[in-house]
Parts: sequence; structure tokens; C-alpha cells
Amino acid sequence: MKKILFVALLAMASVMAYAQPRAIGANIGAWSSFSYQHGFGESNMLDVAANVFLPIQSKAHLAVGGHVTYDWIDPFNTAFPWNEKGEWHWYMGVGGSGGYGIPLASNALGWWYAGVAGHVGLEYDFWFPLQLSVDWRPSLGVSNDPIFNNGQLGFNIPGLYGLQLGVRYKF
Repeated sequence: MKKILFVALLAMASVMAYAQPRAIGANIGAWSSFSYQHGFGESNMLDVAANVFLPIQSKAHLAVGGHVTYDWIDPFNTAFPWNEKGEWHWYMGVGGSGGYGIPLASNALGWWYAGVAGHVGLEYDFWFPLQLSVDWRPSLGVSNDPIFNNGQLGFNIPGLYGLQLGVRYKF
């Protein structure tokens, strides 16, 4: 009986995992990131991004971080009317973000940031498994960034520059 229950649960989990649309890809913009999207039905998804950023003003730090947002696809029942060959969608969501600035120079100090992340985007899903998107991922929170906050605790100013172009493979 336990074996039958285990096989049934495994089959149900694999069908659910297969039925949920997923996408993996990269975003390029203020932050370069690798992203993974996992859909929950037709109207929700979880977006996870691992970010890398080398500040222009100072070559003393390499910043790494991440965003996790829960997004609503075509919220408020506002789907685009011109879906012919592919599909247009927009989405918005909220989640969290955080990261660390790794010192590259001997006289540099490490820094961190943490905050609430937002996510607004427009995507085009081709009729083959490819997705193009434009995303804005602002992060409102605190940081001890040496460039904008002189190493003191303050507002995470670079977190507002989260505009990116994305390319993802859907599977």
C-alpha cells in the first residue's frame, strides 16, 4: 500500500511539474542576471534572479545579489488584444532582494544591501519556446554602499536602477 501511494504521489507531482510553465535565461541591464521563472497556473509565477554588477564609478567592488518576486501575469484582467502568432503579457510583483559588494582592491571594504523588491515587466512569448522581456526591478531598502552612502547605513540608491532586457528559454 505504501508503494502504491508513493508511486501515485510521484506521478501526480511529475504531472504538476510538467504542466507548470518554466523559463530560464539571462537579463542584461543595470544588473546582469541569470533568471528562473516558475509558473503557478496561467496567472502567477515565481521569478528568481541571481545578479552580478560592477559599479562604473568604482572598480573596487564586484556586487553579487539576488531578487525573488512573486508575480501576477496580466493582472486586473488586462491581457493584450493583439495576440496573433505569439503572446504579449505584462506582469507585476513583489518580493525581496539582497546582496554583497565583494572588495576587489586592498583598500576597499565590503558592503551589503537588503530590501523589498518590486518587479514590472512586458514580455513576448514566441510560438516556439523563446521569450523576450523588458523588466524593471527596483529594490527599496538599506545599504552601506561606499559610493552613495560613504560607508554609512542609508537608502539603497543603486537599487532603483533595475531596468533590464531579458531572453529566456521556455520549457
